[in-house]
Parts: sequence; structure tokens; C-alpha cells
Amino acid sequence: MEVGSRKSEVGSSTSEAPDTLDEVDQELDSLDQGLLPTSDFRLPTDRHEPVLYEEVLDGLNPQSGGRYVDGTAGRGGHAEGILRRGDPDGQLLALDADPTAVAAVRVRLAPFGARTAVVQANFSSLEEVVRAHGWDEVDGVLLDLGLSSPQLATPERGFSFMAEGPLDMRFDPTGGTTASDLVNSLTEEDLARLFYEYGEEPRARRLARAIVEARRRGRIDSTTELARLAERTLGRRGGIHPATRAFQALRIAVNEELDVLAATLPRVVGLLRPGGRVAIIAFHSLEDRIVKRFLQREMTGCVCPGKQPVCTCTHQPTLRAVSKGAIKAGTNEVRRNRRARSARLRVAERL
Repeated sequence: MEVGSRKSEVGSSTSEAPDTLDEVDQELDSLDQGLLPTSDFRLPTDRHEPVLYEEVLDGLNPQSGGRYVDGTAGRGGHAEGILRRGDPDGQLLALDADPTAVAAVRVRLAPFGARTAVVQANFSSLEEVVRAHGWDEVDGVLLDLGLSSPQLATPERGFSFMAEGPLDMRFDPTGGTTASDLVNSLTEEDLARLFYEYGEEPRARRLARAIVEARRRGRIDSTTELARLAERTLGRRGGIHPATRAFQALRIAVNEELDVLAATLPRVVGLLRPGGRVAIIAFHSLEDRIVKRFLQREMTGCVCPGKQPVCTCTHQPTLRAVSKGAIKAGTNEVRRNRRARSARLRVAERL
């Protein structure tokens, strides 16, 4: 699927983000299906709790003198925990593509002084950033694949169908293709494929056809325009908003999330010293499947086809499992932190 690279002309909005628990719960209900991932959604009470916080720290097991990377720093909750566990001289390199998140993390981690550095970069550049920082290998890497709270809660970012905003969805808002670009330029066939493959939307073709018909009357440039169109076309079924899968698909496509994840995982393993660990939190089946299959392959010797009588691949395992399968949030965490329900944590150690 080819998409244009031109920048969309989008309108501005001053609509407010969801500000009641009932409104937030409508989006959080989507988390149960793994459709709208957010590891760091800020509730109206301004309560903040990193998902699977203790499990991540136990899995990475930060040590004094160690070097660690948080490739998706978000609001910095996990990053701060890594530094505290690594007292007195563990070091952390924190990355995030979002300039708003980077500014917030710099403030949060400032008390740790020279022990930490915060860089605006997508985790696809993790290897380059680590090398530029003067590190040849690291003791641990964290990738938390959920959205951060400013992204979901700020209408101008275009991630939420609950508030009026430009149809943007870029993690890095300074450049690249927007969701509006895709919605207004892709063919019906390509839109249907996008919604089906990235959103697992069973009525993808119907929605794609409705979008193409609506485009004849004018561009679709706002989140609520697309959400209303999806609701009219698909109707309400259960507690999941009919626009949820389409928004997931567009966000994944705009940020090339699955391709970036698949390309980055081998580089992460290449950075780990023997005994170093990688911890990855996934929030929907598409990304968790990529993580699971990659880890399984790297924990396996021969990967030749099953019918082949003699191994010719020379593949050697590079990882061992630290967690048995995916770690999920316990009942108590889910009770106080609903966004944890769809999180899946996998941890592995370099051989």
C-alpha cells in the first residue's frame, strides 16, 4: 500500500478533551479489546500509575552501575523507577518521539542529574542514539508500546474520537504523513485493506466505501467527522465505539508501528550485553504477536522448515525467557487502574 507524503491542511479546534469518568470509560472500554492502547492515560483525577510498574522493574532488575534504555519514555514513570532501582549510579537513556513527552520527562528526571539523558527520537533510532551516547552495549531495554497521556488526552493530536480535533495521529507532530492524508487519498481497496489488516475490522470494505463516497462531498479532516461517519456506517454493537478499529488502523499506518517494531527488535538484542534484559509491553494482538514470535525464534536453535531432515540454517538462540509467557496485570492493579487490563509484558535475557 502506497501512501502520499504531502502534508494535510487541517483545521484548528478548541474543543475540550474528555473530562468525565463516563467519557473516559468509553475509550477505556476499547482497551479491553486491545484496540486503543495507552500505557499512561491520565484520568480526570490526575492520577498517574505506570502499567505493570513492579513487574517491569522486577523483569529488568536494574543494578547500580548498569546502563539502561527506556525507548518509549512517555510520562517517565518507568524511567524514574529504573533509576531508583539502579541507585546510586545506574544510568538511563530515555527516548520518546513526542516533544511534549520529552519536555515532561526532562523535568521529572532532572533530580537524577548526569545519571540520565533524554532524547527526542523514535525507538526505531534506538541503536543510533545509544551509540551516539557512547555506549557499546546496555544492561536493559524497555519498550512500552502504549500511547502516552498527552497524546490521547490532547484533542489537537487527533488520537481520540471523543473530542473534536484534526485527524493527525503522528507520534512526532513535526513531520510525516497524517491520518487525514491517508483517509483523503487512499483508494477504497487500500482503505479496506488498512482497516482489515491493522484494525481487524470485519466490515472494513463497508467503511472504506462510505469514506470514499463522503470524500466526494469534501475532505474528512477531523476526528469527530470520521467517528460520526463510522457510527452511521457500522452502527453500535456492544460497548466498543464503531470508530475504534479504524482509529487504531490509521494510527498504526501513520506511524508505521508494526514495521518499526519488527525492525527494531533485532537491534535491541544486538545492543544487550550477555545477561542484559529486554522488557516489552504490548497492548493489542498485532504488536504482541510480533513480539511473541520474535522472542520465540530467538530462544530457538534450528529454525529450518519442519520437514527438512538436516539443519542448514546455523541459527543459534540469543535469548532465554525470563517470564513464562505474557505477564498480565493482577486483579488489584486492574481494579485501581483500568488501562492495565489489555497490557501484556514479555521479558527475555541475552545469552
